[in-house]
Amino acid sequence: MHPDTDRLARWLLGSLELDTAVLHVGQYCGRWRASTAGRELGSFHLVLDGHCYLHLDGAAPIALGPRDGVFLLRDLPHFLSPHGDPAQAVSAQTMLPLQASTDGPATALACGFFQFRGALSALIVDSFPPYLLIRGDAPAFSAATALFDLILLEAGGDPEQPSPLIARLVELLFFYLIRHVAQGEQVAAGLLSLLHQPAFSPLLERMLDAPAADWSIENMAKAACMSRASFCKHFASASGHSPAQFLLLLRMKIAARRLHDGVSVERAAELVGYRSHAAFTRAFKRVTGEQPGAYRRDQRQRQLAS
Repeated sequence: MHPDTDRLARWLLGSLELDTAVLHVGQYCGRWRASTAGRELGSFHLVLDGHCYLHLDGAAPIALGPRDGVFLLRDLPHFLSPHGDPAQAVSAQTMLPLQASTDGPATALACGFFQFRGALSALIVDSFPPYLLIRGDAPAFSAATALFDLILLEAGGDPEQPSPLIARLVELLFFYLIRHVAQGEQVAAGLLSLLHQPAFSPLLERMLDAPAADWSIENMAKAACMSRASFCKHFASASGHSPAQFLLLLRMKIAARRLHDGVSVERAAELVGYRSHAAFTRAFKRVTGEQPGAYRRDQRQRQLAS
């Protein structure tokens, strides 16, 4: 593990502008189905007690038990149910209070939404997989057990009106999850490592604010208060990419988000500094593997399907 991993994780969480809202805390019994999909927000499901399965399109069911949880960083089509076979799931059931007696096995859940604000937050989130899992029996999450206990202490009463303190506890759980992910290679280099460098984070913020500006190597070096040679050397060491490669990736990430939001291909190209439709199309396909028009259509179809 990199010696600065924990410090990086702390910095990372501090850089994310996060709003969390808990939708409900309670239990389901019998045959049930629950989902937070379709709101165009990130969401989470924490298993406080019992067992269930997470069903994601095109993936095998994921078994979840006590102190397990999932954070869906994108609005993914999904649902939870007590059965591994999705055909056994039924329509949404009314959630019962945690204290309510049940006739059979029950699953206690805390579910809700979170939203990342700001361009920097969106870029960081795009560096992670679409969903992240907490496993209650994993050594990396041993300290998180106390947070689950506190959530249970705060839970109770009306499942639709949980204590506002639960949202803060969920954010702390998210920190532990981010710290765990920060031990992986996707955070060891690239964007997150670059953001951790004081010499480069102001430059990156300016590039995010104005991706269409003339970001030549000379202008980037000037913004970082370095010579051209020193800038190229240290930038590549920190990010794993040359400045030109990183600029391309950054612009295409921003363009992809704009296309996801519904802007036209022409407008997305303008927003990231491309005057030539053909040049933008080539660059976008080189990074994403798709034509921008096809990518935009796929995103719209997924939104309609969810």
